[in-house]
Amino acid sequence: MIGEKENSHFDEMTRSELMELMSDWADALVSNDPELIGRYMADDWVIVGPTGITEKDQFLRVVETGDLTHETFNFELTRMRTYQDAAVITGRVKNNGAFRAEPFTVDEWASDVFVKSDGRWLCVFSHIAPVADAGCE
Repeated sequence: MIGEKENSHFDEMTRSELMELMSDWADALVSNDPELIGRYMADDWVIVGPTGITEKDQFLRVVETGDLTHETFNFELTRMRTYQDAAVITGRVKNNGAFRAEPFTVDEWASDVFVKSDGRWLCVFSHIAPVADAGCE
């Protein structure tokens, strides 16, 4: 059975490594460089959001064409769990940029699943959901 390892030295090292990875990935998104962004994603990565599923090649294509740009991308960790060579990271993301020349500012919850393969963490799945208005909870 795969179980979460609590309070081990390995977990602290993994936590630090993953937090650095999340920071670097956020910087890559702001760079608007599809090659750099893609280095953090597994080949079969997908993101699920309000409009459905977007695959890695589709996502990177809209970055490459300039249809999607980010000016800021701020990630605030809410929860991290590691399971041997897998990790689930959840947090709040506030970012802004433009999509097809229309400016956007979003505040959303994001969950990312990472798998460590050949000594390297790659994201295999992302999910985003808009933060609800305080009155809707």
